[in-house]
Amino acid sequence: MTPQKLREIYGNPSPHAAAKVISRFDKHCRQFIEHSTFLVLATSDGTNLDVSPKGDPAGFVTVESDKTLLIPDRPGNNRIDGLLNILAHPKVALVFMVPTVAETLRVNGTAEIIDEPGLCDKFQINRRSPKTVLRITAEEIFTHCGKALVRASLWHPEAWPAERPIPSLYEIVRDHSEMDIDCVEQSHVEMRYRKTLY
Repeated sequence: MTPQKLREIYGNPSPHAAAKVISRFDKHCRQFIEHSTFLVLATSDGTNLDVSPKGDPAGFVTVESDKTLLIPDRPGNNRIDGLLNILAHPKVALVFMVPTVAETLRVNGTAEIIDEPGLCDKFQINRRSPKTVLRITAEEIFTHCGKALVRASLWHPEAWPAERPIPSLYEIVRDHSEMDIDCVEQSHVEMRYRKTLY
């Protein structure tokens, strides 16, 4: 496959699609980010890739300036794959989602990891500060059309399964790791989430 062959298959983007990329957070980007409760962060160490979900109440990402965002890093599994990637290769990509909105917002840029207590404390929830905050300097910003989310029926409860269609997290981890886990019930997973959310 070549770039030329792909263009023969797909054709060229529309003038609007080609011109929609901007490099500063305008009022529409700010409004989208203000209402976003979930994003996906893509990182790389230059060889391998990682994609991490990030979620918090709406407004958890701060637009610091026309070019920069601040994103708190909440407790997870402490693998810190994305953070280690950023140290090696600071280029990142973000996709923001807003519940009930089919369109998404994409940000490509450069990340740095900040551990200044004064900044981290600004993102406290339940009196707990994140250990670090990411500052993202944007290079490209643009909206994606909503076709993917519409096809997925992501925001349509009537299309959701009536019951959880896959095993619990701990059952999957037990089978993948071949390690003993005391309790694999989904209720136990959810209890652990509640205790370690922030």
